[in-house]
Amino acid sequence: MRRVRVYVSGTVQGVFFRHHTSEQAMELGVTGWVRNLPDGRVEAMFEGEDAAVDRMIAFCRKGPPSAHIANVELREEKWIGEFKDFRVKR
Repeated sequence: MRRVRVYVSGTVQGVFFRHHTSEQAMELGVTGWVRNLPDGRVEAMFEGEDAAVDRMIAFCRKGPPSAHIANVELREEKWIGEFKDFRVKR
């Protein structure tokens, strides 16, 4: 099991990035959350099977069709099984 905090920069707000991330996470069985940050980035927390989390990171590197990804920063954290589902934070 794996837990990763992800920061995505570029054109990632106003392009349904959070919505698409949530759909992808639910499809893969990944738990956690995603939110917009005041500085224009998107932050997400993913917990799940290693392969599923890897696929979420790959999604973040590409983004939805209208997004333009400049950088993806990963911070590995200790898996604690904190979440029961995946949510979009407002």
